[in-house]
Amino acid sequence: MASAIIILLWIQHEVGYDQIYEKKERIYEAWNRASFDGKLMCWNTTPKVLARTLEKDMPEVEQSVRVNWPSHYLFSIGEKRLTVTGRIVDSNFLQVFTFPLIKGNPLTVLNDMHSIVLTEKLAVKLFGNSTDAIGKIIKLDNKDNFTVTGILTDIPNNTRFSDLEYLLPWSYSRYRGEDDNNWGNNSTRTYVLLKPNASFITLNTKLKTLKPKYDPTEPKWEMFIYPTARWHLYSSFENGYENGGRITIVKLFGIIAAFILLIACINFMNLSTARSEKRAKEVGIRKVVGAQRSSLISQFIAESILIALIAGVCAIIIVQLFLPAFNTLTEKKLFIAYGSPYFWITGIVFVVFTGFLAGSYPAFFLSSFEPIKVLKGTFKKANSKFNPRKILVVLQFTFAIILIICTIIIKQQIDYAKDRESGYDKNSLIYHFLTGDIEKNYQLIKQELLATGTAVSVTKTSAPLTESWSDGWGQDWDGKDPNDKTDFNRYNEDGGLGVTAGLQFIAGRDIDLQQYPTDSLAIILNESALKVMKFKQPIGQIIKDNGKQWHVIGVIKDFILTSPYEPTKPMLIYGPKSWFNTIQIKLNNKNTTEKNLATAETIFKKYNPEYPFEYKFTDQEYAIKFEDEKRIGILASLFAGLTILISCLGLFGLSIYMAEARIKEIGVRKVLGASVTGITALLSIDFLKLVSIAFLIATPIAWYVMHQWLQDYPYRVNIHWWVFLLAGSVSVSISLITVSFQSIKAAIANPVNSLRSE
Repeated sequence: MASAIIILLWIQHEVGYDQIYEKKERIYEAWNRASFDGKLMCWNTTPKVLARTLEKDMPEVEQSVRVNWPSHYLFSIGEKRLTVTGRIVDSNFLQVFTFPLIKGNPLTVLNDMHSIVLTEKLAVKLFGNSTDAIGKIIKLDNKDNFTVTGILTDIPNNTRFSDLEYLLPWSYSRYRGEDDNNWGNNSTRTYVLLKPNASFITLNTKLKTLKPKYDPTEPKWEMFIYPTARWHLYSSFENGYENGGRITIVKLFGIIAAFILLIACINFMNLSTARSEKRAKEVGIRKVVGAQRSSLISQFIAESILIALIAGVCAIIIVQLFLPAFNTLTEKKLFIAYGSPYFWITGIVFVVFTGFLAGSYPAFFLSSFEPIKVLKGTFKKANSKFNPRKILVVLQFTFAIILIICTIIIKQQIDYAKDRESGYDKNSLIYHFLTGDIEKNYQLIKQELLATGTAVSVTKTSAPLTESWSDGWGQDWDGKDPNDKTDFNRYNEDGGLGVTAGLQFIAGRDIDLQQYPTDSLAIILNESALKVMKFKQPIGQIIKDNGKQWHVIGVIKDFILTSPYEPTKPMLIYGPKSWFNTIQIKLNNKNTTEKNLATAETIFKKYNPEYPFEYKFTDQEYAIKFEDEKRIGILASLFAGLTILISCLGLFGLSIYMAEARIKEIGVRKVLGASVTGITALLSIDFLKLVSIAFLIATPIAWYVMHQWLQDYPYRVNIHWWVFLLAGSVSVSISLITVSFQSIKAAIANPVNSLRSE
């Protein structure tokens, strides 16, 4: 019960994702659908101009709001300095998403360009008290002053906006020159609030022609809106249409919760019916004195529900004790809502249902005894060749073996991706965002890092090596197919990235502006890009992009920029005449990491004194890519282990009963010369047969489940036959160990004691 409750809390959290908005039934997200590389692709970044266009052109739209990517600004209040994460949004954001305000008017809090809304947690951190924050001044990035106009209640962690600590108005983005009307620049997210009773199907039909209307160069480009209820669980698309998503994992763990609870109920059924001899005479006498079968059924089910109620109370205590650890593992904030009437109603239904499920079969079984047979001692014995208990044992071990197989394959998939060659050297590599004066003092910082021996190489790039911040199509080169619409990852460097990141060149060289001044417009291809462009001699070729002519100086082996579970995309690495966001630093291995970081911090503080030294290790950021699958693997392992444990407890109880039921048979066999080994094998073989049958049933089911799960990963492991053999061997071994203890104990017992009559 405790395990099932924890899983159900997790499922409730997942299903409730983005469902806290008052107008959620009318909120949709704008998406694009277009063909690239011969595939129909879907993505949810849109042109900045889309929001106002929807309000103007589509009568179904009540409001539209833009939400930019997370922004990291330095907040200055007096001597206090803090780097904080938030979003730049349209002024009507709080009218659409209805996050409650402690102070401020949602209609006006973001109307002024220099207004800012803080979460309660951030307000307390900055000012000590959220109520005192209204009207206070905050300086951002040592440039612009903002007035606090509103205080938000802290954002729950089951929304896509859980990371935001502040809101800034879109007018500030416009003031910074970051707004545009370019229909080809898909760089923000757009949300739509439909009018009451408006049809999103009708709007989707109209949206198919919206992009071509404003951008005639893309006649087949479609847009569509996607409902709130499907954002978190279903937004995985294949060939342009919805194809599952996180809902697969939610369903999987829902099935596991049901398995665990059902296996425990099966144990209760098995042990209750196994104890039938002890209650058989009670049933017989009660029937003789006039008890009806219905009253006996009611009694046994009531006993089961009472046991379930006690178990339920114990389960809540266990859940409360283990929930903090489970939250740490899953990075959630799950809790039991004791104050909610729904919790108590659901809890009572849960307990009663479990008690009824566990007690129903024993109740009908025990109440079916015929008084004459019972009192004569001739009713059905437990060691019959076929009985429902054997079916239940097969069923619970089927569940256990399925979970064992799934756990092994999940771990294989994680290891398969981990063992994949990343294509660059992550060791001793850190990066720092170009905050404050770093860009202005970059050359001085670079020189000191190298001169002090802190670093062996320093490079500016457009993004961390573990992330893709830009992609695009429309490049032109000699011999390009006019119908080619390959989407390239875009990456930028100012020179020396090959040395800094340990990239492997298969042709040409790296960018070096000191030796080759023309490298400001140099470009490097990866192998995948070379295959697309089909250059026989790539060095010296010209690629036109963004109004510039870039000349190819090198080709590198593919490296993993985004997901290790997906094939690498074609990539173009542009030279110094591009844009930059990060500084990559290869630390000197001759010094300790602590010494390197301490010296680097001193240098950064010298040239960027207002900002904290906030670095990240590339290898740690790369490891984060495996976290989700790793958590799934750990949870699957835990629940598989628990399932096996519960199954073995039931098997152990049954083996005790079977040994007791056959005690005289064992005594006779020993008197006639049977060995301990022979008797142990005799008692164990029946259970091993049941586990073997369970294995035959579980194998095709587990293969199908894992085959479907692996389809979400283009770069995936193959399912090997030995996985099933290993799972079968483990399950047989565990069951044999469980049963053999009691079998050996019965086999070595003194036959004189077992054959002595009452």
